Amino acid sequence: MAFRLNVTGFAEGAAIPKWQTCDGGDVSPALEWSGEPAETASFTLIMDDPDAPVGTWNHWLLYDIPAAVHSLAQGYKPGKLGASGTNDFGRLGYGGPCPPKGHGPHRYFFRLFAVGVASLGLKAGAKRSELDQVLRGHALGEAQYMGRYERK
Repeated sequence: MAFRLNVTGFAEGAAIPKWQTCDGGDVSPALEWSGEPAETASFTLIMDDPDAPVGTWNHWLLYDIPAAVHSLAQGYKPGKLGASGTNDFGRLGYGGPCPPKGHGPHRYFFRLFAVGVASLGLKAGAKRSELDQVLRGHALGEAQYMGRYERK
């Protein structure tokens, strides 16, 4: 079975609902996954926007998710499980799509990594650069899902 990630509320490649963005309630979507490698000891989630004018913008960093967990509820808040990193809005947890108005559609990638260790050894609040550095040596596989959002 292939490692798969599903984000509820919109189809793969389709528009992300307004209520999940800065123009709505800024509520994180529910996620479910399956088919991870047998050696998986934890998961790491990264949501980013590679189309941001300043370079890739990080919307959600969550790591050390226990291997027994295979979903996140809609409206997930930091501290429930794993550790939350600091997104590019300067806060822990989810920051919904919020591209500049008139900048065209942006792509938002939800990337879930199967990790070979139970903990990456990072404190809560880590930045993306720190996460990438430690994740590099421990990722066993990756599943992704993409949505789009545009502010006119």
